[in-house]
Amino acid sequence: MILYLHGFCSSPASWKSQLLAEEMARRGLAGQFVCPQLSPVPDVAMADASRLIERASGPVTLIGSSLGGHYANHLAEKYGLPAVLINPAAIACLDGEKFIGEHANFHSGERFTFTADHARQLLAQVAPPTPARYWLLLETGDEVLDYHQAQDFYFGCRQSVFEGGDHSFTRFPELVPQLIEFAGL
Repeated sequence: MILYLHGFCSSPASWKSQLLAEEMARRGLAGQFVCPQLSPVPDVAMADASRLIERASGPVTLIGSSLGGHYANHLAEKYGLPAVLINPAAIACLDGEKFIGEHANFHSGERFTFTADHARQLLAQVAPPTPARYWLLLETGDEVLDYHQAQDFYFGCRQSVFEGGDHSFTRFPELVPQLIEFAGL
């Protein structure tokens, strides 16, 4: 199973999630793709994702984008799973205080408040990566996160760094077959 974890203010309606879901369905693997709506509360998001992993009937590969990359890292270390991280938030290197305040989900418009307690929850989830578990995908043109932070935090992990692009990871469509192969599907 592939468990896709979306980013901050995002949802299962994100273009990467939709593209991956469509390709999995085209290959007859629709039942092996899950992308839950993650709570804006980090501890709740991880509890919900943990339940999905614990209920899975077979191997799980994590794919996380942006904040979902941080979550994938946390879960990969907790459960010993492989993970692909796409322009991930390297929380240990970020000032979580800058995200405190009111936000809106990009797809639903639902508003939520990110608090100092939420920032502390994210910091408590930071887990040093076991390099053999990860494939890091970065674009140098990421306008939201400094790709160098992820590159440094995930030093020793398999890394694919592409010139240009942006935070959405523009090369995602061309890498979908490789992601499914990475998951062993």
